[in-house]
Amino acid sequence: MADVITLENEGDLQSQIEEVEALSSIYGDEWCVIDEASRIFCIKISNNMEEPKLTACLQIILPLDYPSTAPPIYQINAAWLRGPERAKLANSLEDLYIEHAGESILYLWVEKIREFLVEKSQSSETVDQTEKVNMTAEEEVDDNEDMLDFGNLKLNTEDVHLFMDLANDEEIPPIKHGNTITDRRSTFQPHLAPVVTPRQVKMVLEKLYENKKIASATHNIYAYRIYCEDKHSFLQDCEDDGETAAGGRLLHLLQILDVRNVVVVVSRWYGGILLGPDRFKHINNSARNILVEEGYAASMDEATKSGGKTKRPKHKKTK
Repeated sequence: MADVITLENEGDLQSQIEEVEALSSIYGDEWCVIDEASRIFCIKISNNMEEPKLTACLQIILPLDYPSTAPPIYQINAAWLRGPERAKLANSLEDLYIEHAGESILYLWVEKIREFLVEKSQSSETVDQTEKVNMTAEEEVDDNEDMLDFGNLKLNTEDVHLFMDLANDEEIPPIKHGNTITDRRSTFQPHLAPVVTPRQVKMVLEKLYENKKIASATHNIYAYRIYCEDKHSFLQDCEDDGETAAGGRLLHLLQILDVRNVVVVVSRWYGGILLGPDRFKHINNSARNILVEEGYAASMDEATKSGGKTKRPKHKKTK
């Protein structure tokens, strides 16, 4: 769907270009271009740049008539942000837009969200207690409740159809399911799909959660890496889902293997016996096995024959 540029919105497009350049300069690697042609951008916001405790991802679509007459279309991705808190933050952003109607608003939005994160992190002690519900006995409470939960994404705008129109040619990427690993009654199974946008990550997760067995897993740990060609950098994130530090370890594996444009999910069904550090070994082994099976990484034999160098992963194209 091609946009029709008229004299009326040429000024808006120039304002958008200048705003994006400024935001890219201010926020550096935290700012990412998802689709420049469709004007889709993403910025990761944290309460503290040096020691982030809470993080949210603000995804933006800029309509042709922004900023003169239309607001940005946005969605806020944060697993911990639900119900009244989400509504409160959305109302704050809408108030800012009304107050600055016709002006570039993204910087003010980003800093308002950061202010919200700071306030939230200062009163997070009570929240930490509620997060214990989904953890097994071997995990300690972790402060990283800020990982993105793309299964709960919602568009906070009446112009939701614009977002759907931009992505209506996207299909759910093909999902592969790997072999299970069982140890002391705990079972681990990996799932993999090629992705090139955060929306496809969301689609993959939603599709997986339609499976009752996967949805009932004690933990569904995932990590993804998407290569942003314009910045020659990666959009990447992970989710522990209660298995403390597992998401970060899984993402680290993807980084070591230098894989891109892929999401890996590892489901764990807890069997009642504590595995200790072995659980991380099984999670990463499950993930590596399916990456090798699908051609994203070299097997140990191939790596040894090539002098220890990892085979360049193939990159599958997704419609």
